[in-house]
Amino acid sequence: MRERIVTSPTAARAGSQERVVRYTLAISLSLVVISFVLSYLVS
Repeated sequence: MRERIVTSPTAARAGSQERVVRYTLAISLSLVVISFVLSYLVS
């Protein structure tokens, strides 16, 4: 029978996802703010 590989979640993803999530949230938040400002100025 094969041995099961046990790795912690942090070691498995090697901490590389935090930066991507941060940039995704920042860009999407700024796009929402820009769209609200544009819709306010147009109406």
